[in-house]
Amino acid sequence: MSLALFPLNTVLFPGCTLDLQIFEARYLDMISRCMKQSGGFGVVCILEGEEVGVAPEGYALVGCEALIRDFKQQDNGLLGIRVEGGRRFRVLRTEVQRDQLMVAEVEWLDDVPEQPLQDEDADLVALLRALAEHPMVEALNMGTEATGQQSLANQLAYLLPFSELDKIDLLQLDDPQQRLDAIQALLDELQGELFA
Repeated sequence: MSLALFPLNTVLFPGCTLDLQIFEARYLDMISRCMKQSGGFGVVCILEGEEVGVAPEGYALVGCEALIRDFKQQDNGLLGIRVEGGRRFRVLRTEVQRDQLMVAEVEWLDDVPEQPLQDEDADLVALLRALAEHPMVEALNMGTEATGQQSLANQLAYLLPFSELDKIDLLQLDDPQQRLDAIQALLDELQGELFA
């Protein structure tokens, strides 16, 4: 499967919302194609290089499909789009086009079916509810109600202030229980640093 890539300094997760401002010609063309074909593009996290200009040299090989949910012209005249994370994918190979747009051959990663929330998830559910009250999170209109372990894990991994490398590791985990356990371990680490 061929997918245009949008390398960013962020990690997108399935079911999560991201607002982008588009101004480079290669991405305006890409968005236009996506809208005509009702398709998405791939968001991969940049590990080495910049968001603007030439294609980055280093980026995560696991990313998330971005589906355009809304668009509008910003006050500054630029195109603003809101995307929602779709399926996860692994980059098999990439090609940089003349306009510096990266196009990748990708394979979709299988997600474990949504599992019901367990009693031991209660603290993480409470944490997500607390995060949902933050104005920046509220502005995303993500609907931060966890419908199961997968959505809880995705939303927490996306919203919590973990490093991009930690977020990439979380995105690669197929099992929602493993992802929740890893999030709990990262939270314990953060708390340890705060109280050390």
